[in-house]
Amino acid sequence: MARQCFYSFHYAPDCNRAAQVRNMGIVDGNRPANDNNWESIKSQGEQAIKNWIASQMHGRSCTIVLVGTNTARRKWINYEIIKSWDDGMGVVGICIHGLKNLKGLTSNKGLNPFDYITHGPSKKKLSTIVKCYNPGGSNSKERYAWISKHLSNAVEEAVKIRKKNR
Repeated sequence: MARQCFYSFHYAPDCNRAAQVRNMGIVDGNRPANDNNWESIKSQGEQAIKNWIASQMHGRSCTIVLVGTNTARRKWINYEIIKSWDDGMGVVGICIHGLKNLKGLTSNKGLNPFDYITHGPSKKKLSTIVKCYNPGGSNSKERYAWISKHLSNAVEEAVKIRKKNR
């Protein structure tokens, strides 16, 4: 049975790349809000966004951060990472810059979002604990294959890492 996971990603530039990963069926993930729903949620304020995120994370054991060019340091992605960790979920990053979007374009590799979050008890960067994978391969097809092959293992490892770092 596939593990239940929450996907965190920068919607506008990466929704197509994220959809490719989500549609692999390797793990069972939350369904993203469409543009209209997201705009409605945003218009209700920060507490509505937090409530929506909490409802999407409910019953999940791991958060997969799909790292694109501008994922690091985004307010709501940071919030999702911290909430996931604080709620005892595994957290793992998968770089998706090498996957093609609908226009057939790849993008530049983004910064590791875990470099900008401090692990409370140890005061270390979360990146010293949580893994962020840069899929191997020289083209989009090879990187897609890498993600497809390794995603479930990365999720299982993330859950184990989280259990060791309470």
